[in-house]
Amino acid sequence: MTLTEYADREMLAIDLANVLAGDLKNCLLVHPWASFVVPGGTTPGPIFDGLCAADLEWDRVHVMLSDERWVPEDHERSNAGLLKERLFVNRAASARFVPFHMEGETPETAAPLLSAKLADEMPISLLLLGMGADMHTASLFPGATDLAAMLADDAPLVVPVSVAGQEPRISFSGPALAGAMAKHLVIFGQEKREALERARTLDPQEAPIAAVLDGMTVHWAE
Repeated sequence: MTLTEYADREMLAIDLANVLAGDLKNCLLVHPWASFVVPGGTTPGPIFDGLCAADLEWDRVHVMLSDERWVPEDHERSNAGLLKERLFVNRAASARFVPFHMEGETPETAAPLLSAKLADEMPISLLLLGMGADMHTASLFPGATDLAAMLADDAPLVVPVSVAGQEPRISFSGPALAGAMAKHLVIFGQEKREALERARTLDPQEAPIAAVLDGMTVHWAE
């Protein structure tokens, strides 16, 4: 793991957008397509605002979320909406979106179907993640049902996630995320900086982010 500090969040967003564009270009030089896995939430929005204008062959970029609430794409709680508003515009409008939600399925029935469908996209070419103060990443939460199986070396690519008090979710598993060719993590604020430092000393079942830190570049601003 390497840590890059920025003067402010705006500078982080600008610089990281350029880094991600460079990673995608490098991948497309040697592969017919690039699989690009991104987080939901509001944190990546400013990064996407810059990245969407990058001059690269976006029609060869396959974009997937790291995880998703089990709701239709047009639902207000779906992370897909952020991508459509902030990433799939400008030059990036031609990128291919690979959604998780499957009509008529549940996370439990969809996970094996998605694992088979996404096998050709592996390993992930470029991974961008966020992290919560509880040290979760994607939908790999401390205390999630069957978390150990989601983090195990033989975990399927995609797993259903059940967390008490939250709506059903689906997520890439620990090994699917950890195996990405290029990995970036974005965190803001002192609380998350301290949480990350704790995570480096903890078991992944206590701090799921620890399962993917090997080879990770962390981007931090206050």
